[in-house]
Amino acid sequence: MNELPRIRTAEPHERASLIATAVLGFVADPMVRWTVPDASTYIEAMSEFFDAFGGRAFENGSAWVANDGQALAMWLPPGIEPDGERMVESITSRSDPDKVEEIFTVLGLMEQFHPKEDCWYLPVIGADPAYTGLGLGGMLMKTALERVDRDRLPAYLESSNPRNVSLYERHGFSVIGEIQHGSSPVMIPMLRPART
Repeated sequence: MNELPRIRTAEPHERASLIATAVLGFVADPMVRWTVPDASTYIEAMSEFFDAFGGRAFENGSAWVANDGQALAMWLPPGIEPDGERMVESITSRSDPDKVEEIFTVLGLMEQFHPKEDCWYLPVIGADPAYTGLGLGGMLMKTALERVDRDRLPAYLESSNPRNVSLYERHGFSVIGEIQHGSSPVMIPMLRPART
């Protein structure tokens, strides 16, 4: 692929296939695999979880896709939240019962860092591993942040993989803390101030 990625708004009918792209993108993610380490459970559990976590982006025109689905970013605009009830159901039904309490503590810590003022939130960005290293994540970030900047609002995310922090820093995000509990890996909350 020598040409620049084509970034577009995802269509609602693409939701299931694009969630599958996100699931592939997180297959080696430290936090996600700590939550669901069993490979046979991972695909089904994370499809449901990611749909609950970021799927409302499809209903709000804020899911961006690279090319024909090689990478996806699901952004939630101000006032739109993840489907917490479905997230809880997904976790309690498929995670290791010995970890459920730790997982809920991590989710609670995530909530503590989440800005209280209006902001754009990026719950999920991922690429099919067959297409990593092509700049798709950077192009998805650039496109979405143009929209965020038009709204003159801050943007927030949690990096579940420390290797991705530098990508987010290149797009104006700064580390604002650290989320870790019990046996969990470290998750890094990041904030990008509003641009005027």
